[in-house]
Amino acid sequence: MSPALPLGSPVPTDGALPPLVGGTSDRAFGVYVHVPFCRVRCGYCDFNTYTSTELGGGADASAYASTALREVTLARGAMDAAGVAPRPVSTVFFGGGTPTMLPAADLAAILSGVRETWGLVGGAEVTTEANPDSVDERYLATLAEAGFTRVSFGMQSAVPHVLATLERTHDPARVPDVVRWARAAGLDVSLDLIYGTPGESLDDWRTSVEQALATGVDHVSAYALVVEPGTKMAAQVRRGELTMPSGDDEADKYELADELFEQAGLRWYEVSNWAREVDGAPAACRHNLAYWRGDDWWGIGPGAHSYLGPGSDVDREDGPEATGALAGVRWWNVKHPRAYAAALERGETPAAGRELLTREQAELEHVLLGVRLAEGYLVSHLPPAARGRVAGLIARGLVDGRAAVGGRLVLTRRGRLLADGIVDELTD
Repeated sequence: MSPALPLGSPVPTDGALPPLVGGTSDRAFGVYVHVPFCRVRCGYCDFNTYTSTELGGGADASAYASTALREVTLARGAMDAAGVAPRPVSTVFFGGGTPTMLPAADLAAILSGVRETWGLVGGAEVTTEANPDSVDERYLATLAEAGFTRVSFGMQSAVPHVLATLERTHDPARVPDVVRWARAAGLDVSLDLIYGTPGESLDDWRTSVEQALATGVDHVSAYALVVEPGTKMAAQVRRGELTMPSGDDEADKYELADELFEQAGLRWYEVSNWAREVDGAPAACRHNLAYWRGDDWWGIGPGAHSYLGPGSDVDREDGPEATGALAGVRWWNVKHPRAYAAALERGETPAAGRELLTREQAELEHVLLGVRLAEGYLVSHLPPAARGRVAGLIARGLVDGRAAVGGRLVLTRRGRLLADGIVDELTD
């Protein structure tokens, strides 16, 4: 099971937003939809997901679309009541869980509700995650007809014994088929890979990367396996049934992937993400870029998180309350689908808690996220003490010296391997 929700302040039952919070036209607005259903629970997974045997009344997947749409309506009402300037949605992302456990018509209905409630910008990116064994040609065509533009398949590995350790159920031979079907429907395609599974050799990993590239996709994500406490795999490691790889092994796999992606024409744009240029622009996931750049989003679904930045009044020294110290609000929904559905049935917000962010907190988070991007982070936006540490990071080969002279902090490949430690140095 996923970790406990963070502590926070209570949220009014009507979902009223706090003063001084509001979207502005210079920040994009996205919508995340969490679909908490999976056919099976993988041993390494700590996401907020549930199989059919774990759920009872009030959490029926067949009613989920209508339940989620109630939150969409509540969200628009809360934003209107707070005077948040209405903006069309730039990106929509369906994650999980396995969103494609729901019928395609249900995903289409939720997207239609988002469109009717806020509108979509021209060329909006609309993505769903999917397992390779959860869709067929007709399903993907229906998504495209409904306005979806992108699908992200959880490939994870091309090697059967690695998939077995991860408890993934799909046949790796199906991946090229689903990629072909998605592209035939007019959808952009991304593949997700995981490296560092117990028992995975460097050759196993090479096979996975090469087979992902052989499909011709324009976007690949590659994440190091993290075994979270409380998962089945954590218990297997604790009992000595599985042995986690060394840090050097994971570094070798990251470097190999980066080399192979570059050779295939995919360039890194975030530490764990690579994209090819299509029509002169990287085929990056615009929804995730919005998170890393600090845009606004509303999270729909159990356990979903949301964020709205400050409105224009925050920058006025004579504004009500304090004067520009507030940098936005973040909140999160109750985790269990039954509790989520019950709150909305009562006409109440499903939010479990929220946190008002100070400017100092927001600046630290911007560093944490911004330095992970290939576009770099403005050195002038670093805390004053951190600017003096950039020269040392360059000398250690962790930051690109030429980019730093131009005013941007950009990680080298070695720096990407040590990104978390670099962030600690810059925010200490």
